[in-house]
Amino acid sequence: MDAIKSFVNKYLIRLYLPKINLPDILEVIILAFLIYHLVKWIKSTRAWSLVKGIAVIMVFWLMAILLELNVIQWIIRNTISVGIIAVIVLFQPEFRKALERLGQKNIVKSIIAFDDSKDKNEKFSDHTLNELIKATFELAKAKTGALVVIEEDVSLDEFINTGILVEAIISSELLINIFEDNTPLHDGAVIVRGNQIVAATCYLPLSDNKQISKALGTRHRAGLGISEISDCLTIIVSEQTGKVSIAKGGKLIRNIDEDYLRSKLTDAQRKSTEVKKIKLWRGRIKNERKVD
Repeated sequence: MDAIKSFVNKYLIRLYLPKINLPDILEVIILAFLIYHLVKWIKSTRAWSLVKGIAVIMVFWLMAILLELNVIQWIIRNTISVGIIAVIVLFQPEFRKALERLGQKNIVKSIIAFDDSKDKNEKFSDHTLNELIKATFELAKAKTGALVVIEEDVSLDEFINTGILVEAIISSELLINIFEDNTPLHDGAVIVRGNQIVAATCYLPLSDNKQISKALGTRHRAGLGISEISDCLTIIVSEQTGKVSIAKGGKLIRNIDEDYLRSKLTDAQRKSTEVKKIKLWRGRIKNERKVD
């Protein structure tokens, strides 16, 4: 009992809550708002991978400090200033787009969102999912080459801008018609956002993965390439064989069937059954086959 009293007298009695005024509360709200939207923006760009890399370096730096590894500490300290400049140069387009979006953003809607029908985290509807599957295997049956990129969290605006805007509700007939040979939109990739075909004839970066089979052409390399730099799901239909493949996270899964494609699209859909809820702060709710 004496030990407890001594502990209370020594530590707890001295504790006190600082005086909190209205400006302090306002300041916390503003900082929380800015930090939240900064993190949300970073997660929707390719900069998110860079942030994770920086976090790993910070962990190594902390370990170097704890273990007194002076050489490693010196290297990290002397490369931080150069690294900051390099980040600004490399991600200058993303910074510019972020400032442009900030000027266009409705601040009230970004803080309070009223959902009276369904959870907005659902990327696309069941109808869209079924139309994508139907179009994919109709194209495969006819041996018509196709490349469909389904956007997830990372924005694909820079690749959308290389194509022709379509902005049409997804239907299997429209997709089949786009990829029909000798039509103006058949060459390049189609980019899907939500329930819309946003653009067609989009140019994608080619993968330089040396392990890809030499039998695969530009369409497969483009599908794999875009999956290496974003979190999108890419559907590829081979013009030579009529086989369907998907690319996700830098991995190419070939010769898939309808059930497997449906399972991957369902994962990308992020369907939720929650209805009629009020979100006071927007946020995100968060066995692959071997490559042939």
